[in-house]
Amino acid sequence: MYWKRAAAAFLVAVMVVCGLSVKHVDALPVSVSARAAVVMCADSGEILYSKNPDEKLAIASITKIMTAVIALEQPQDKKVKFDLSMAAEGTSLYLKEGETLTLSELTKGMMLVSGNDAANAVAVGIAGSKEKFEELMNQKAQQIGMKNSHFVTPSGLDNEQHYSTAYDMAMLCRYAMNNPKFRKIVSQKSDVISYVVPQGKTQYCRNHNKLLSICEGCIGIKTGYTSKAGRTLTSCAERNGIRIIVVTLNDRDDWNDHQKLYDDAFDRVEQKTLITQHTRFDLPIVGSQHNERQSITLKPEKDCVITVRKDNEDKITKKLFLPHFLYAPVAKGRAVGEINFYRNGQLIGHTRLLTAENAD
Repeated sequence: MYWKRAAAAFLVAVMVVCGLSVKHVDALPVSVSARAAVVMCADSGEILYSKNPDEKLAIASITKIMTAVIALEQPQDKKVKFDLSMAAEGTSLYLKEGETLTLSELTKGMMLVSGNDAANAVAVGIAGSKEKFEELMNQKAQQIGMKNSHFVTPSGLDNEQHYSTAYDMAMLCRYAMNNPKFRKIVSQKSDVISYVVPQGKTQYCRNHNKLLSICEGCIGIKTGYTSKAGRTLTSCAERNGIRIIVVTLNDRDDWNDHQKLYDDAFDRVEQKTLITQHTRFDLPIVGSQHNERQSITLKPEKDCVITVRKDNEDKITKKLFLPHFLYAPVAKGRAVGEINFYRNGQLIGHTRLLTAENAD
């Protein structure tokens, strides 16, 4: 029977795929005012530099990154009616009781102008209460791998039990920037929010993140401030196809510090191509109607490109996961295996291997 033949043909490999383990580098290349800081490669998660990366600190409105992540994983047309229980001190959209907006518009409001009322409206609209939303925030933090964080408020207003670290926030930023909807919002220097009720009402919002205007390649992310947390800032910049994330906590000179860290980090990294879609492999095939055919050609589904430090001498290895052979017929574009790349035993890239042709 076919399933027996297929089972016999395959070499089965069972793997546990882990995220790239990183080591903190506690020597920043430039002097910064931040109490804590992290510079991270966005594609690999590798830490380029850090300063007090695991110190638990108040984080202020960069909390809203977490709130936005959860919001953007919900139906975006969900409508939320504002009531006075959602009001908050500090920065605000100045929402009025009875006004109604979709989740997508509220998310723009809390990310661009840091509306605390918008963050509360998102929380209550999704979970029914801020307390239940707190549970969602901490569940998401655990899922992302944020081991030294605890969230209480959706807006980031001070609370003794509300804290994170520079490293954890860099991980959150990396996760968030993989969401195209999130990237679009935080990259906008300004936008217009549209209301459901009152119908036709719009509100112009200018992004508080001035790095979008003064830092080469900046594409987000979020500012924050409270008297307890001081100035907090997360950002992401892309130059020559390389994306880097910078997080600073309690930093009185954050605009300048981020620019200095980016200039130095981009000078120290480069892209390394592990494999391209033009690479070809041959795999034996049996049962073809054409007696002369003994193999079928495979190709990678995508290019694998990683960012590495220019001074990195770590050895990169690869491992193929393929059956011993295939039975004809085989259609073009069928996934039949994968290739994984490792650095120091840790997975840093992978792609599926597809058949590049039909085989009858």
